Amino acid sequence: MAGRSERQRRQAREKHRRQQELRAARQRAVRKRWLIGLTAVAAAGLIAGLLVAFLPGGSAKKPSASASKSASASASATASASATASAATVAEPAHHCTYTKATPVSKNVGLPPTTPDYAASYQATINTNLGPITVSLLNSKATCTVNSFVHLAETGFFNNTQCHRLLTSGIYVLQCGDAYATSATKLTCSTTSTVGTGTPGYEFASENLTNAKYPAGTVAMANGGTATSNGSQFFIVYKDSSSGLGTSYTPFATVSSGLNIVQNVAKDGTSCTYPQEGGGVPKEKVIIDSVKIKKT
Repeated sequence: MAGRSERQRRQAREKHRRQQELRAARQRAVRKRWLIGLTAVAAAGLIAGLLVAFLPGGSAKKPSASASKSASASASATASASATASAATVAEPAHHCTYTKATPVSKNVGLPPTTPDYAASYQATINTNLGPITVSLLNSKATCTVNSFVHLAETGFFNNTQCHRLLTSGIYVLQCGDAYATSATKLTCSTTSTVGTGTPGYEFASENLTNAKYPAGTVAMANGGTATSNGSQFFIVYKDSSSGLGTSYTPFATVSSGLNIVQNVAKDGTSCTYPQEGGGVPKEKVIIDSVKIKKT
């Protein structure tokens, strides 16, 4: 009986170990996809003779360290091409928006209205622990993206969240907007963390990609590697990254004031490096207390 009991315990331990490995593998796959596809761009750039660089986002799309770029280069190139090629061409300003359900949901605040106020002008103030960052939203060029951002801001989605990813090589961005990264969360570069994988429960198509550029002060959407996988995650460009990002990420705002805050965070660098996605956790903690919208 003792021998049989021991076998059963071993089998149970082995089953538990396999389950843990599968869970970790799933988390790595999701993180790879959602660490913005930005890395992929950078990797693709290296492989194609520095034709294009990636940014922070998915597994193959981030502007991470050069080693990480070359490792995921072909995947990055594919993801970048896919994101650009499949982008829906909608006459802007859009009069109707489509948002489809998506997972995993880091915080559920419902869907944005499908009828945007396309004639309005919006300004957003991102109130952080380091000071306010004010941005002008490009409603006439990325109407559905702005409509979503306004919805998330007004429902408190961004409140008490951290900017979880900083890229300092090839692509120069600070990535924010995942409610899994709460203000109290201890951010790490663990491959099993859910931080960086979250959605607001929906996704939508890219906009404003024709001849898109990413100079310092650009605010753009992170995505999961396709042109219809935008959600809540966004990034602030603190140094020109046009040559590294291609044209796969919707520019939807420009920083009016406070860019120096992001630049100072970038100077401090990262506390660790994401092993697959590139970039890492900012050494200086950036907490978004709230995002306030001013409509005119």
